[in-house]
Amino acid sequence: MLKTGLVAFIVTAVMLAPLPVSAHAGEVEAVWETAGFKNPESVVYDEQRDLLYVSNVNGQPDAKNGKGFIATVAMDGTIKQRDWVSGLNAPKGLAIHGDRLYVADIDTLVEIDIASGEILNRYVVADAQFLNDVAAADDGSIYVSDMMLNRIHRLENGVFSIWLENDQLENPNGLQVVHDQLVVGSWGVMTDGFATDTPGHLKTVALADKSISSIGSGDPIGNLDGVEVDLEGDFYVTDWMAGKLLHVTPRGEAEQLLDLNQGSADLEYIPGKSLILIPMMNDGTLQAYRIHAD
Repeated sequence: MLKTGLVAFIVTAVMLAPLPVSAHAGEVEAVWETAGFKNPESVVYDEQRDLLYVSNVNGQPDAKNGKGFIATVAMDGTIKQRDWVSGLNAPKGLAIHGDRLYVADIDTLVEIDIASGEILNRYVVADAQFLNDVAAADDGSIYVSDMMLNRIHRLENGVFSIWLENDQLENPNGLQVVHDQLVVGSWGVMTDGFATDTPGHLKTVALADKSISSIGSGDPIGNLDGVEVDLEGDFYVTDWMAGKLLHVTPRGEAEQLLDLNQGSADLEYIPGKSLILIPMMNDGTLQAYRIHAD
């Protein structure tokens, strides 16, 4: 059994044939796809080590079962270390600041020393329900969405607390700090489980006064998960329920780039490589695409 388990996770990336998709943002070309993950939810790029970290829920997204883990992946898609950090519950969003990796884990923000893989701190909010994405500001502040409670938490100077609670967030999922604003990918107001009558759209929260605004008209564009920004100020976002990669302009105009399976989760965009990485949570894969600008 042990040998079988090991073989299952010694996975090399499958190089995909180019799959061009015409889009305003340019062509999207499939580069590679790697299998062998367990409900991968988020991926983040470590520029210093030229390495990817992938969170694996490995079970139900709210289960405190100690089965969650973080894997490391080379830039060619090869899994380098499947259980780089283990013993987590249902790890989701990831963010790097300095030599620390921050992980959202249900009701806990986990701080990991990247050099050693050692868990340094676990910051708990007692009544948190579903910590989801994580974003790091230049000043070292760490922002974390609580999707079910319409909250955003902040870790600042070692104190982890509620920073904002407001129904206007409409079940916040993806986060990204852009200049003096926090960009929020809203899921949309939930009606039954994760279903929505009206899907979400991109919003901004001013870091100075916490005022909330919609990007563009506020028309629904999807059940948004990951949010990334490019060098031109445009956004790449995933729609988890519909299984889509979307390009969104600073005016809020959305265009579909890829039609994926349900479960397209918290993506990463690497401008210097023109590369988008998408964890496919339901499929257990990590997919890489290259953006070719117009």
